[in-house]
Amino acid sequence: MDQPILRVLPEAVEEAQAARQWYEVRSPAAADAFMVELGAAMQRILETPDRFASYLHGTQRCLLHRFPYLVVFRQTERFVDVIAIAHGSRRPAYWKQRSME
Repeated sequence: MDQPILRVLPEAVEEAQAARQWYEVRSPAAADAFMVELGAAMQRILETPDRFASYLHGTQRCLLHRFPYLVVFRQTERFVDVIAIAHGSRRPAYWKQRSME
């Protein structure tokens, strides 16, 4: 089977940008490290989406190692859709109505 195509919802992009900006104010090195770790997480998700546990509302999640964020995604036969880049302390499932449609 071919590797799925990664799609990222605009809201998830905005969340990643906001997190990066928050870290940038405190430490440019931390902001860069956040983006590197986020990119590595996206790559892991794309390469082996089935390895991640089920989460809420038909999604799966990948926890970042050094930062309190998780990547929430749904997979279909052809796509891996990143629904949210959520802070671990944020209200669970605030993103549940989001979709690629």
